[in-house]
Formats: sequence, C-alpha cells, structure tokens
Amino acid sequence: MESILKVAGLKKYYGKGDTIVKALDDVALEIERGKFTAIIGTSGSGKTTLLNMLGGLDTPTAGSIQIGNTDLTKLNSEQATVFRRKQIGFVFQNYNLVPVLTVWENIVFPISLDGRKPDKSFIMQVVKLLGLEGKLDSLPNHLSGGQQQRVAIARALASKPSIILADEPTGNLDSKTSDDVIGLLKRTSREFCQTIVMITHNLEIARMADRVVRIEDGHIVA
Repeated sequence: MESILKVAGLKKYYGKGDTIVKALDDVALEIERGKFTAIIGTSGSGKTTLLNMLGGLDTPTAGSIQIGNTDLTKLNSEQATVFRRKQIGFVFQNYNLVPVLTVWENIVFPISLDGRKPDKSFIMQVVKLLGLEGKLDSLPNHLSGGQQQRVAIARALASKPSIILADEPTGNLDSKTSDDVIGLLKRTSREFCQTIVMITHNLEIARMADRVVRIEDGHIVA
C-alpha cells in the first residue's frame, strides 16, 4: 500500500543548554493512504506536538514531513497556509465551528476561503453518511456535541484533502457518542478512501482504528 505521509528524523526541541526539552526526538513514521491510524500517548508524550507538525501548524527543529510529493518543512509561511487549506482537514476536540454560520456554511467555509466552488454532490454524500440532512440550516448552538463534531468531520472532508488530522475528537463527548463518532470516522475513511490520523489518550478509542501507533517521551515505541 502506498504511503501518503512520511516523517523522517523529526525533532522538536525547546529551550537551550541544560534546559532543553525534547518534545519529539528523531521520530520516523509512515502512514498508508486510505487508512485510519490512531496515535496514542499520555499527556506530555509528544502526540499533540507531532500532530501540530503533521498539520504544518508548527515548525520542527529538524527532520522532514512529506505529504504526497510535498515536504512541509520546505514551505514558507504563506505556502504552508495555502497547502493546509487545500490538502489537510482538521477535526478538533472543541469543534471550532463558526457560531454565526449555519451547518452548511460551516462545512463549505474552508473551500470558500480559497475562492473555490464546493462539490455539492460529494458534500451531500458526506452529509447523508453523517446524518446531518435535516440540520443544514441550523446554527451550531442548536446542535448537540455529537452533532457539532459530525459537522466538523463533514467540514474536514468537504475539500477532499490528502489527509485528515483529528485532535482528541471525542474528548468532549460521552462514551456512547464517542463510539458513534469514531465509527463514523471509520466509515468515512472507508467510503471515501480518506486517510485519517487521530491522536488520543484513550486506548479503547484507539483500538477502533486500523492501526495504533504509541508515542512516549517524544519517541515512537510501537
């Protein structure tokens, strides 16, 4: 299977001299296209730092991060911003929906930022899979937490990105809704051949993914 993401020699150090903190230390990782991968680790293990690096939200001290044919570490700030909008979908723990926009407007918002036309037929497939057909005109504050997270997933999928990065996507949800959301992530990965990388501290949630990667003290250990 082809790898969509390749990380080599990735380091992220903070501080100087005797006070250096090695948040990531020589991380190597490959993610297969179309797979749902969970990265698990305790608080402080480096998993959030790693996800921020993979999403181009932070710059490494050393190493390379290749998504498709692009090395994120070679892009300047403006190039990285454009690449993120077009090639990376984000699903956050706190949903990050725009409160004054409807569900539909939230879903297509990243596409409109680029001046592109949304693929309405594809987006409606996503909307139906996520059970949001009757909510498209609703504002986020009229939705449950689980429904808001479904909107966030739809938004991440809408631009057909190369990869979706999910940061503790069930952190604010009860266990039943968490299982539903992870099940939907698995289905969207399968239905749309979408590559998803999720970080979590919850082993039970992680086990629902196709592959589990463990990080400890800035190192990949399994």
